[in-house]
Parts: sequence; structure tokens; C-alpha cells
Amino acid sequence: MLNKRIAGYTLAATISIATAVVASFEGLRTTAYLDPIGIPTICYGHTATAKIGDSKTPAECKEQLSKDLLIAIQDVESRVKVDMTVERRAALVSFVYNVGGTKFGSSTLLKKLNGGYVRGACAELSKWVYAGGVKLKGLVTRRAEERALCEVGL
Repeated sequence: MLNKRIAGYTLAATISIATAVVASFEGLRTTAYLDPIGIPTICYGHTATAKIGDSKTPAECKEQLSKDLLIAIQDVESRVKVDMTVERRAALVSFVYNVGGTKFGSSTLLKKLNGGYVRGACAELSKWVYAGGVKLKGLVTRRAEERALCEVGL
């Protein structure tokens, strides 16, 4: 029972931290728009079903963010084979939320992490600052925060 409770607390803490990071960097936009590389986006950076012309309420956006974060958590949990701190897990969830599970799954970051080279894996985050071949200041800032979270405890 205690292990299930601890796992529940860990999940809750991960969601709490990841929600704060994602929401602060994505921002809330209740009307669909094109992101910097032309992908239709709505709410807190949701792209999977967004179409230009869509609109959602803040409550619908919050619900969508929760659903999308759970997908990102599942992506991280299914690919990472080593123990992680809550902060590292939240950093990776924010990262996967932004770049997607497929890119994470084939990344050097994941290979280093699963190989036990945690510091090197966290450093890889700093390389993911380009969108459409253009270095974006917002991604530089976001990756710095994700990296700092990733490195907690090192």
C-alpha cells in the first residue's frame, strides 16, 4: 500500500511541476493559431487536433493540457529504463510535450539517460532549441529550465 501511495505522490508531483513549466512556456491561447513553424496550435501548445478557426474555453484548455501531459508521461515512462527524480521526470515530460514522444524515443538524450550518463543526458536538452531550422529564444529559455530541473540532485 505504501509503495502505491508513494507512486501516486510521485505522479502528482510530476504533473504539478510539468504543468507549471508547460503552461508558463506555452501560454494560454483559446483561439487556434499557427506556431513559429506553421503548425496549428491551441490552448497550452496543443497541436494534435488543433485547426485554424477552433476556439476553446480556459476550462477546456486546462482539461486538454491534463490529457496531453498524461500522454507525455506515458511516453517518458515507456522509454526511460532508469530511476529518475521527480524533477528529472517532470523536465522530460515538459520536453516530450514540446517535441513529441517519437523524437524523444530516437534521441541521444534518451540513449545517454538509459545508459546511465545522466549529466550528459540532461546536457542534451540544450541542443533542442531549433524549430524549422531557426534557433528560438523561447526554446533556449525553456530548455535551460528543463535542464536545470533535470540536473536536480546531480
